[in-house]
Amino acid sequence: MRGDLVSINPDIQFSFRKSVEPVYRELVELLLDGNPSQEYLKKARQIIEDLQLAELDNFFRQACLDANVAQIDQIDRSATVIYPIILPERLAVIVSAPGKPIGYYSTSVPAAEVDQTLTKFLSSLHPVFKQDQRLPHLQKVYDWLIRPAEQEQILTDTKTLVFILDGKLRKLPMAALHDGEQYLMEKYNISLSLGLQLLDPQPLRKEKFSIIAGGLSEARQGFKALPGVKQEIQQISKSLNPDSIMLNQDFTSERVSKEITTKTSNVIHLATHGQFSSKAEETFILTWENKINVKELEQLLRTQELLGEDKIDLLVLSACQTAKGDDQAMLGLAGFAIKSGARSTLGTLWKVRDDSTAIFINKFYEYLKQPEITKAEAVRKAQLNLIGDAKFNEPLFWAPFILVGNWL
Repeated sequence: MRGDLVSINPDIQFSFRKSVEPVYRELVELLLDGNPSQEYLKKARQIIEDLQLAELDNFFRQACLDANVAQIDQIDRSATVIYPIILPERLAVIVSAPGKPIGYYSTSVPAAEVDQTLTKFLSSLHPVFKQDQRLPHLQKVYDWLIRPAEQEQILTDTKTLVFILDGKLRKLPMAALHDGEQYLMEKYNISLSLGLQLLDPQPLRKEKFSIIAGGLSEARQGFKALPGVKQEIQQISKSLNPDSIMLNQDFTSERVSKEITTKTSNVIHLATHGQFSSKAEETFILTWENKINVKELEQLLRTQELLGEDKIDLLVLSACQTAKGDDQAMLGLAGFAIKSGARSTLGTLWKVRDDSTAIFINKFYEYLKQPEITKAEAVRKAQLNLIGDAKFNEPLFWAPFILVGNWL
């Protein structure tokens, strides 16, 4: 059915959210009615993953994503997957933990109230709000998504929480949920996924760690200067022995293309303006003289596979942001993550100060290169480092960094 949906005319594709998405939600709602059996929970979980695929197919206007059925037990026995879905009169949550029955709980709350709460959550992250004004919003979402799983001891032995988010929840930094004493990221590593069926479970190949890094610190094409990018790229050059460095006038579309297609680096780091949108044609990263859109980037990054090399382990987009006022903008980041062919993508939910970003990135790579540290754990440790800095301890500075895809 996914293939048929994206082969029909654009007007029908455009109405996906009104005509197609509700069908998935209604089926999930029927399966979760009353006290659902394990069989029904498995079916509902699969439909939630199928909805993620359908949304991405609609984003790209083609059925281009290969899906493989995978269970968390087979990938990481210390990770738990959380599937929240916003239904008309309740917020339902399915939880998959290794070696345990599928968990399920829900909160009776209208979708409109969920939307209002999530909007207040996001607004409260601004430093103009004091912590006692902010916490009620962060705790409310925590109580919806996490607390029941902890009370039912589903999260015992869990080190990493993998969220497969729905709707406006995608705009929220899960790291900033708060239990009244701690932020969620102070307790668990956190990663986002578009569904386990899209996951390539191979861990980061640290013995092969090599990086291509590029970025813009100067103002270009109507976009403001990013002074911290120069420090960020220089630090990478100093500490990581990169295969290639491209800064400002060297960071052209042609040079990016040449470096990616001729080097076999397994980490690509791009520190430049960019935008994630719900429309593929409005999702791009900025080079010195041009823009590279999501489909062009896919062609570049998949060249290594065509040459017989393994996939890129990690794509870092350190200065991009989601489109303002676009509730589906996270599809743009998801699109970059999937279409790039990279196993993992590190991005941000909003524009972050480039001085705090430079600190975060430096610490992230420092932790990432250590043995036995996963990508999700490196993100968490780098965030904790910012929390420990009085200048950057507000969620506005550390919460927007998100890891999408493989967390290992």
